[in-house]
Amino acid sequence: MLDIERDDLQPQQLSFNAQGLMPAIIQDVETKDVLMLAWMNREALERSLQTGYTWFWSRSRGRLWQKGEESGNTQSIESVRYDCDADTLLILVRQGGDKLACHTGKPSCFYRTLN
Repeated sequence: MLDIERDDLQPQQLSFNAQGLMPAIIQDVETKDVLMLAWMNREALERSLQTGYTWFWSRSRGRLWQKGEESGNTQSIESVRYDCDADTLLILVRQGGDKLACHTGKPSCFYRTLN
């Protein structure tokens, strides 16, 4: 059984869901604003760790994508953390480009309030 209380897990020891995905919360390292939530599979996580920039799995397109590959709004990784169950990531980033995380042109995907 995996000891998720350890602080030294390797990426292959993280818990991905039945679809092979894990949610990744992206947070600005300076402002602490939550920028977005995206999905990673093992390959996206490996590429992110290797390149130092965020990569995700697009469920709608069925392929890997690097944040900023079209918009230029890249995310340079400062830190990758995992939660107590080792099934969710928190990735602290520095934004590049126009510093717009959302595809709508907003700084964060969380710009609307539910009333």
